Amino acid sequence: MDTATPAVTVALHDGASVIASSGQVDARRHGELLLPAVDRVLAEAGVKLDAVTGVVVGVGPGPYTGLRVGLVTAATFGSALAAPVHGICTLDGLAYAAGQGGLEGPFAVATDARRKEVYWARYEDARTRTGDPAVDRPADIAEALAGLPVVGQGAVLYPEAFPDARGPEHVAAGALAALAAERLAAGQELLEPQPLYLRRPDAQVPKNYKVVTPK
Repeated sequence: MDTATPAVTVALHDGASVIASSGQVDARRHGELLLPAVDRVLAEAGVKLDAVTGVVVGVGPGPYTGLRVGLVTAATFGSALAAPVHGICTLDGLAYAAGQGGLEGPFAVATDARRKEVYWARYEDARTRTGDPAVDRPADIAEALAGLPVVGQGAVLYPEAFPDARGPEHVAAGALAALAAERLAAGQELLEPQPLYLRRPDAQVPKNYKVVTPK
C-alpha cells in the first residue's frame, strides 16, 4: 500500500505477480479510502486478510498527513497478523513502474511536494537510484535534470522545468509489491517502515504562545 502521494493505492501480490489492485487519486481522503480499498482488493482476490504473510508500504517522501495513514495502517496489519512490514521508497516504485512500461535510464522521478516544490531523485535505470531523494523547487533543479525524462506528477505540474514528462503520473501499489518481491528474492534488505518526510510537517506548535493561568 502507498499513501505518500495523492494516490491511495493497494495491491495483493503472491510473490510472482499482482493478483488484485486498487488505485484512487484523492489528496484529501487517504484515511477514508485506504481500508475500503484493502477490502476491495481482498474480495477481488477471493482471500481474507489472514492469508497475508507480509506487508509492503511506501515510506515516501510525501506530505506528513497522507503518508502517516499508510504507515500506521501497515504497522497495524503487521501487528495483527504477526507479519513482517517492509518499507519501499515511493519514488523507487514509480521508477520501477516506468521501467516496466519500457522507459530506459537514465531518468528522474518527481512527485508533488506542495509549496511549489517537488520530491525527486535520479535513476541510472528502473532499479537503481543514484543518491538520496530530495525536495527542491523545480526551477532550482531544472538545469541539473536537463535532457532527462522525468516520471511522475511533478513533471506534469511543472512542464517549464521538466519538458520531457513521462508516465506513470502516480505510484501503484502493484509496482511497489513487485519491486519488494524482487529485492527479497535476491536477498536484499528493504527499508524500515519509517516515514521519509524530508522536511518538517506543516502543523507545528507555536514557539511563543501565550500561557494563560487562572488567577
